[in-house]
Amino acid sequence: MMIAIFVLMVCFISPDIFASDSPPSTPQFSQAKPGYTYVFPRDHGSHDTFQTEWWYFTGHLVGSDGRRFGYELTFFRRGIDSPHVWKNPSEWAMRHLYLAHLALTDENADQFLFAEKRSRAGISKAGARADVLDVWTDQWSVRAVNPDHRQFHLQAKTEEFSINLVVESRKPPVIHGVDGVSYKGPQPDQTSHYYSLTRLETIGSVEVDGISITVDGVSWMDHEFGSGDLADNLVGWDWFSLQLDNAHEIMAYGLRRNDGTFDPASSGTFVLPNGSSKALAFQDLQISVNRHWTSPVSGARYPHHWTFSIPDEGIELTLSPRMSNQELVTTRSTSVTYWEGAVDVTGQWKGQGIHGQGYVELTGYAEPYVARHQK
Repeated sequence: MMIAIFVLMVCFISPDIFASDSPPSTPQFSQAKPGYTYVFPRDHGSHDTFQTEWWYFTGHLVGSDGRRFGYELTFFRRGIDSPHVWKNPSEWAMRHLYLAHLALTDENADQFLFAEKRSRAGISKAGARADVLDVWTDQWSVRAVNPDHRQFHLQAKTEEFSINLVVESRKPPVIHGVDGVSYKGPQPDQTSHYYSLTRLETIGSVEVDGISITVDGVSWMDHEFGSGDLADNLVGWDWFSLQLDNAHEIMAYGLRRNDGTFDPASSGTFVLPNGSSKALAFQDLQISVNRHWTSPVSGARYPHHWTFSIPDEGIELTLSPRMSNQELVTTRSTSVTYWEGAVDVTGQWKGQGIHGQGYVELTGYAEPYVARHQK
């Protein structure tokens, strides 16, 4: 659900980087429309006819020494709609901008580490293939590593920390929304194409402060692409990905309005152990906030403990952050401040106890989302 982060970020780019003497030719980006047919592994790759796209991995890891980690690795692509760049023959012409976020929640040390990158899709500094999952920014990358494209290699390194992981999908891709489209508002262009790999077996290593730790665990992957904005009355969103111990998964997002309530376009997906799924409408979900946390860095006041219910399924869950401070202040890439964190899940499933884990993303609390056409 990070698709609108790019809309915010592009507003901070100087128009001087688009300058050229070439005749103007603005591309017409595609809109996400109902009836889209997904074909894999092709749709793991880049969709350059859409303006905004991202590949997003989060996961929960346990080290050989018993330490627990959460991680996030996200790549963004943004097609530039300036009238000056598309006929510029230079390989330096910035037709696409790539950004990336890397975060590590080191639970035992009670520290949250993050890093960011920004690069152009020229001279191979950043890019993505169109036929398979192969996306990179400098030395950070995610690449398919086997013929059936169910296994991927994630690697990203900074001076303080790094991840080197292989993830393998245990379920087929889950398509979100209705008829191939995820709705983000009432208008026909307020849409995206959005799918997930909801249970990825994960092995590899994490390095923190020069110490490498062998890890294994479970990850989640989201991939979304589209060209539309959110509705004008939305200030942000709350997004949830939950992996339960009974092999079910839940994705849900609440599109938050000016008054703090969720918009009816909010929705989700309920995933069964065999990989089949069903769409969840706004009225199927009940999400309430039990307490808050205020960031000492941004001053933003974030939801910090939730009750999450799907009454028709007999599900009532409690979500608790594994650490309070899991906030990213991305001044050198997307210029957006948001909370993205690992949570523990406990609760009841049809009267029986249930446990699990998840990730929550909270945007628009440090500053409200503003649609591109409003800038």
